Amino acid sequence: MAKINNAYCSDKYQYTMGKSYFECGMAERIAVFNLFYRKAPENNNWAVVSGTEEMIDMVLHLGTEPEEFYEKFLPGEEYREFRKYLSIMRFTGDVHCMREGEIVFPNQPIVTVVAPLVQAQVLETPMLCILNHQMAVATKASRVCRATNRPVSEFGSRRAHGPWAAVMGGKAAMIAGCASSSNILTGAINGVPSTGTMAHSFVTSYGSSVSGEHQAFCDYIKTHRGENIILLIDTYDTLRCGVLNAIKAFRENGIDDSYPYGYGVRLDSGDLAYLSQEVRAILDEHGLLGCKIFATNSLDEYLISDLERQGARIDSYGVGDAIATSKAAPCFGNVYKLVQIDGEPVLKRSEDKIKLINPGFQITWRISARDTSKSTEMDGYVYKADVTCLRGDRLDTAIQHGMAIRIRDEYDSYKEMSFAEGEYVARPLQHQVIAKGARCVPFHDLAQKRAFYKETLSHFSPAERRLINPHYYKVDISDDLYDKKMEILDSLVKDISNFKL
Repeated sequence: MAKINNAYCSDKYQYTMGKSYFECGMAERIAVFNLFYRKAPENNNWAVVSGTEEMIDMVLHLGTEPEEFYEKFLPGEEYREFRKYLSIMRFTGDVHCMREGEIVFPNQPIVTVVAPLVQAQVLETPMLCILNHQMAVATKASRVCRATNRPVSEFGSRRAHGPWAAVMGGKAAMIAGCASSSNILTGAINGVPSTGTMAHSFVTSYGSSVSGEHQAFCDYIKTHRGENIILLIDTYDTLRCGVLNAIKAFRENGIDDSYPYGYGVRLDSGDLAYLSQEVRAILDEHGLLGCKIFATNSLDEYLISDLERQGARIDSYGVGDAIATSKAAPCFGNVYKLVQIDGEPVLKRSEDKIKLINPGFQITWRISARDTSKSTEMDGYVYKADVTCLRGDRLDTAIQHGMAIRIRDEYDSYKEMSFAEGEYVARPLQHQVIAKGARCVPFHDLAQKRAFYKETLSHFSPAERRLINPHYYKVDISDDLYDKKMEILDSLVKDISNFKL
């Protein structure tokens, strides 16, 4: 089977619209599209960006197929000229986007595409496919990892929605806090080690007996000496034979607290709080104080929080489908909307107020100020507010020059925040990654993406990071962006009221 070109993981209507643009002389009009989401899943304050690296690669593969490829989904004489156009069409525009590991709030542009209309339009579906999947996984992984100070390993490949989802989901999970992934392709592609222990089938392959379990443990230790060794102890009976066989096998094979690579046992069933406490007591009684307890079994952030509340003696967690499929909210809500055409801001108005979008070519600034009352890992600097501006508007210009600024709430003019000159710092959330059809940013490896996420998270207050009822964080738009939106809406409403058949 030929390698799939992700640039064409698309919907037919992207190309039927494209044909109309082409034949009506609109194909080369310069369009600006924003990719953003309206509401974070599971009442999150925010989401975690992942997938922009694959998005860049996808964009650069647009227009790399021969003319006969397009006949497979655009057959017939009426599409002949459009097929020729597509066969020589390369992406020639610009792309601005957030870094992987960035924390993003609703309605902020995660990706902005500035390109000829047909080029920008046909990117919608593959771009959303990539970003919606990875951001669902990354956002869930962030929630799970924030439920504990202990390491969390992602191992949900068997439940993922296909091989591609498993590999990229593992990457997304690690960006957002997971210590490791069990997926070997995730590890190989990203240059990080994959992790794994054993399955129940390894134990039962030695026969269903207590002695067989012991022999399985001994053979596993012998064949993995020099590595971290974790024995699965709940195949038959965790307390009456599993942990005891593990202790016996460790002793017979010289594994104790002096073993430099680490060792432990894994619990995969039963009352994990109770069993971990009992197993810890048994291990300590036999002098294996350094033996770690690894827990799995359909865990998520709520179960992990509850286990820790109950005093579970668990050293690390393995989480599968809750992360790999973002089980509680498997469909992330990114959308891709036209916001400007040939320099003219446009918007979509809807019966649903939440679907009203911000028009124009935008940039988001994240404002930080020193606040020693909210202790963070970043020397007292905390994020105070995000504001999205029209590029080059008055607030955007003021922020770029470090001038005094005031941010007013879009929905309540009595709510505002002011920052004096020299009392704040700001960083843009969107960065240009493609310029005139060519990549213009360096690659970041997985370790750099994880570090960026961790640093970004540390700037938010603990109240803003909590899982349930997180504290409000100010996210707003500039006055000029608000005024432009109202101007377009007022004109549109007037047009509609005067319209007659």
